[in-house]
Amino acid sequence: MTGDDSTSTEPRSFLTCATEVARLLGVEDTVEEPSRLRARHLAHAVRKPLLERESMPEAWFGPLMAAAVHDPDPSHCRWFVEPAVYAFGRRRVAAALVDYLRSGTDAERAGAIRAWYSAHVPLYPDRSPAYGPDGVRDPALDEMAEVHDAWFETSMKVFAEATDLGLLQRILYFLPTSRADCPARLHHLLDTTLATARAHPDPYIRRWAGTADLDAV
Repeated sequence: MTGDDSTSTEPRSFLTCATEVARLLGVEDTVEEPSRLRARHLAHAVRKPLLERESMPEAWFGPLMAAAVHDPDPSHCRWFVEPAVYAFGRRRVAAALVDYLRSGTDAERAGAIRAWYSAHVPLYPDRSPAYGPDGVRDPALDEMAEVHDAWFETSMKVFAEATDLGLLQRILYFLPTSRADCPARLHHLLDTTLATARAHPDPYIRRWAGTADLDAV
């Protein structure tokens, strides 16, 4: 399973991504502040207009996901993820994050992990008109079983190859610690991941493996 949106190998900043989303919405960047503060100002400015839209053009999906992944704040990246989930579906948003995790830079991979939590935001008919016509939503938009399996598989493969300690620690946030919670076809990858984690020099990673061992008892 792969997502339907490719990721760029060019380095990007959160300000660049937030500016692009603001441009699509017609929100002007008029704040004279350092780039970090300008980016957050723009993110705040587009949050409400994004949720108020009944639909979004196809061309908006990529910029929304880029902004979500490049937002350094694990709470505020929801401002881009949530409207994308309403407008394009949870499945598609999650699949795009899997693609970032699979093929992105280490920074983009870390951003995908931050955004993964927000991709599971609960949906309500009165939260956004993009929920669905007459308050009815196609359940296929939010079917996640296959994407969850892809996330687990990709996470464990990245864990085996990555060298950045912060990324390795983050990857473990959303990995199962029990074989019962992991698809049978991925048990061999889980076993390898656990063996690597048990012998890892980082105490946090070893503790994660210890938690998994307790679950197995």
